[in-house]
Amino acid sequence: MGHPHNLSGQPVPAPHHSLCKELPPDIQLKSSLSQFKAISPCPAVINPLLLCFLFQITAKAAVIFVTLQYNVTIPATEEQSAETISLYHYGIKDLATIFFYMLVAIIIHAIIQEYVLDKINRKMHFSKTKHSKFNESGQLSAFYLFSCVWGTSILVSENYISDPTSLWRDYPHTLIPFQMKFFYILQLAYWFHAFPELYFQKTKKEDIFRQIVYIGLYLFHIAGAYLLNLTHLGLVLLVLHYFVEFLFHISRLFYFSDERYQKGFSLWAVLFVLGRLLTLILSVLTFGFGLARAENQQLNFSTGNFNILAVRISVLASICLAQAFMMWKFINFQLRRWREHSSSQPQSVKKKFVTAKGKSSRKERENGINGTVTSNGADSPRSRKDKSS
Repeated sequence: MGHPHNLSGQPVPAPHHSLCKELPPDIQLKSSLSQFKAISPCPAVINPLLLCFLFQITAKAAVIFVTLQYNVTIPATEEQSAETISLYHYGIKDLATIFFYMLVAIIIHAIIQEYVLDKINRKMHFSKTKHSKFNESGQLSAFYLFSCVWGTSILVSENYISDPTSLWRDYPHTLIPFQMKFFYILQLAYWFHAFPELYFQKTKKEDIFRQIVYIGLYLFHIAGAYLLNLTHLGLVLLVLHYFVEFLFHISRLFYFSDERYQKGFSLWAVLFVLGRLLTLILSVLTFGFGLARAENQQLNFSTGNFNILAVRISVLASICLAQAFMMWKFINFQLRRWREHSSSQPQSVKKKFVTAKGKSSRKERENGINGTVTSNGADSPRSRKDKSS
């Protein structure tokens, strides 16, 4: 029998066992099983949904999972636009759409893990701890970059950056364009997909609670902005936060490749503090200045108006507590880095002192000052210390 060939006609090389030896067997087995478990259930759900579009009877049910619901067509007017505009609002059917794209996110997560991150891990020979942190930063940096670029394009196209008053003007923002609703649907789908990923990635028991709190904070604030019709402010704050987080995770990826790389963390530290301050300023302006002066301040579920004092105080307090929590984690992180740096500095000074002392003693022995040099001098404790340093 001949060797198998690929589509281009070139022979496919036989599997080589050296790649399997580059990672420890337990990491290889866990990685392969987690990827298989992550991918295998998703096509079993997605493929039937896609096949439902082939039949007219089932197509209506499948549309709920794949396409956005609750669209409203606004007819063209001479004053506003010459074309009809399709806007969207939220409803219970959005849960089906979120569920479908959550499965898509699981598949994309597994593809990035297998074809990008695992290949880099084999080349870099990371330890177990670095292996998991590298995977986490690799996945999150890709998601944050995608969300930042997409969110920024929405901000520019809707003129939210040039006109800050659009954050609270014409509230409630019950009708939003297609891009913004799809952005929020995918954000919720991604963070919901992070829960099953805790099982697929074999997260340690001591890290599960931290990850659940981390995911829960994202879901709480994103869903809150979506349901309270604060999508304009939520989009600005998300893009700002994602950009800072992207800098952190991309800096950590470079740090794993070269531990001397520290500039990225310094830039991230400055932008992190500025990001927290800007988040608080925009939130106070929106709730304490813009919405507080609005004419309609009556709770109305039918129109989606939640502009009352209790809601404004609750949302602003939630944002402030989240920023305080992140600043507390940030300060602890910086203190831990400072302690590690200060503890490693005396060791390096001590090593230099021992090396200098060993060199002077060796010169004295060679000159015969401290006695005759023995034949087993290379095995002496002083020489071994010199070699280790």
